[in-house]
Amino acid sequence: MTDEYRTIKTEGEGYYSEKRSKFLAFAHHVSSVEEIKNILAGYRKKYFDARHVCYAYMLGPERHEFRANDDGEPSSTAGKPILGQINSNELTDILIVVVRYYGGVNLGTSGLIVAYREAASDAIAHSEIETRQVEEIITYSFAYPMMNDVMRIVKEMNPRIISQTYDNTCEIKLSIRKSEAERLRSKLAKLSFE
Repeated sequence: MTDEYRTIKTEGEGYYSEKRSKFLAFAHHVSSVEEIKNILAGYRKKYFDARHVCYAYMLGPERHEFRANDDGEPSSTAGKPILGQINSNELTDILIVVVRYYGGVNLGTSGLIVAYREAASDAIAHSEIETRQVEEIITYSFAYPMMNDVMRIVKEMNPRIISQTYDNTCEIKLSIRKSEAERLRSKLAKLSFE
């Protein structure tokens, strides 16, 4: 099971031109469809005079949620080549928007595919790519006298502490790399039986 994924850290811009048509490409780090809709609305407003605003996105560490949109270009000549660049770079949590200004000369389907692919590729090339870890959140409740034992495990395994409450019953919420989650869970469970 892999618990890492690649995404972009910084926004990237790309450019491609062919027979006076201009292709402006923008890569964004995204985490939800709602965020994608807002970004797309912004581009449609900003580039209201452009002929096409095509895009593709990929969401989630498992890379199951994705979409490609041709926005009026011939079928599979815009969104698919953009998505192809996302896939060939094995990226996720990414949206690439390519804005086309028509130059008066038709490029044909193969010309369009190359143009959208190259614009998307250029946007990725101008983005900073990083590898992130898939994390799992574990919530653990315990009696106050167990505090030192719990904190010893936290120090040893080094999960990220999301929240903690100390009262008669204490609760700690931890985020840890998915591959380490079961080990942390079992160490905490053993404390309950000591």
